[in-house]
Amino acid sequence: MFLARLLRSRRVGLTAAAAAPLLAMSALAAVTVPPAAAAPGCSVTYSAPSQWDGGFTANVSVTNIGDAVDGWTLTWSFGAGQQVTQAWNAQVSQSGSQVTARNVSYNAAIPTGGKVEFGFNGSSSGTDNPNPTAFTLNGTLCTGDVGPTTTTTTTTTTTTTTTGTPPGGNLPSSFRWSSSGALISPRPDAAHPNVYSVKDPSVVYYNGKYHVFASVYTTGYNLMYTSFTDWSQAASAPQYYLDRTPVGGGYKAAPQVFYFAPQHLWYLVYQTGSNASYSTTTDISNPSSWSAPKNFYANGMPQIIRDNIGKGYWVDFWTVCDDAKCYLFSSDDNGHLYRSETTTAQFPNGFTNTVIAQQDSNPNRLFEASNVYKVAGKNQWLLIVEAIGSDNRRWFRTWTSSAITGPWSPLAAEESNPFARANNVTFPSGQWTRDISHGEMIRAGVDQTMEIDPCRLRFLYQGMDPNAGGEYNKLPWKLGLLTQTNSTC
Repeated sequence: MFLARLLRSRRVGLTAAAAAPLLAMSALAAVTVPPAAAAPGCSVTYSAPSQWDGGFTANVSVTNIGDAVDGWTLTWSFGAGQQVTQAWNAQVSQSGSQVTARNVSYNAAIPTGGKVEFGFNGSSSGTDNPNPTAFTLNGTLCTGDVGPTTTTTTTTTTTTTTTGTPPGGNLPSSFRWSSSGALISPRPDAAHPNVYSVKDPSVVYYNGKYHVFASVYTTGYNLMYTSFTDWSQAASAPQYYLDRTPVGGGYKAAPQVFYFAPQHLWYLVYQTGSNASYSTTTDISNPSSWSAPKNFYANGMPQIIRDNIGKGYWVDFWTVCDDAKCYLFSSDDNGHLYRSETTTAQFPNGFTNTVIAQQDSNPNRLFEASNVYKVAGKNQWLLIVEAIGSDNRRWFRTWTSSAITGPWSPLAAEESNPFARANNVTFPSGQWTRDISHGEMIRAGVDQTMEIDPCRLRFLYQGMDPNAGGEYNKLPWKLGLLTQTNSTC
């Protein structure tokens, strides 16, 4: 998302042309096995990476080492009075100390060797928060072993091999995608009779719904919100303009939404022209509940950015945290990616130590719209940055690192091997765009770690009619969804 779009004739020209445990795996010899009831078996990894006085965030990973499961229920008991307060990627209920987590529509199936992950926030008594000691999946105690089937079968000869490779969870070295058609389009209302674009999306899946925030261009840039239970509903879901809320009017663009677990608050981060700003709420589903904007940087643009921005623009803020610190990334449309930091205890205040995290002498190769994600189950972070290609079309490059602070190693960073570009995306319903532009991954959770499941990559992005042209601000950007088709899992 660019600042001062109306004045950017240069851009108009470019665009208009434009920790699960390792398990042994068995292989049956080529024989026919009569049908049998499912042989149950599972293991569970439970962690509480974020804890504070009176609360915590927990992650649960369930690995199926028995026969394939279609529909699952996981149960456990808390031993110190903990209570689940909200959950994602599962429907979680609690009666006394007993907790029951059930699948949601998109993660009911767990193949043999596959896993499912979900998370939740909970309350605790002070810092007394011991981990549960026993989990049951569909009535079977998860011990890491496979139990017997419940029917008798004839004896067959099998061969067994073991491998040190986990049953998935790795990012590939190249990516392939299938794109939906345009799912979310501009929608005028009485107060906004002319809406030219919907772009720069941020999305979380929470409490059974997708919550999408995006930039809109009317007479200027502002933000909108929509929600729905399934992507088939996205086109008809109501859209709410946040300039009618305490977020207010005036220039606001390029939102990012996440739940900051230590404070029990949702944060909406966006650019306001001269600063990175944010609003907060306790209820993501109520667009009128967001607070008035506050700034991250008390003294405005850091000096290192002033020294390197040239004729670029300070845009596209991205927040991500590990256990100790929170980081704020931004771009300058001049080949620089910046990173500031503060402690999780100080957040959202105290951002300082701004450095150049990545740079390229060709600004088009390191342009804007950076995202940084934690790869679930790995000591790995994924950096995604939008570029302008040799054909003047938008595309994405990626790097990986063992730390948010880098150093970053290229993963899929060239036009011949992109993260997402027109040449590695298929369009089953017809190619409605040749730009794969500013977007965001659908995360495995909702919190500040920005965790993604490498087995289920989906990317909500902006695209437009390849024949569109004219003033950048009035280009007809719409939102579509990429789904990875070459998962390694």
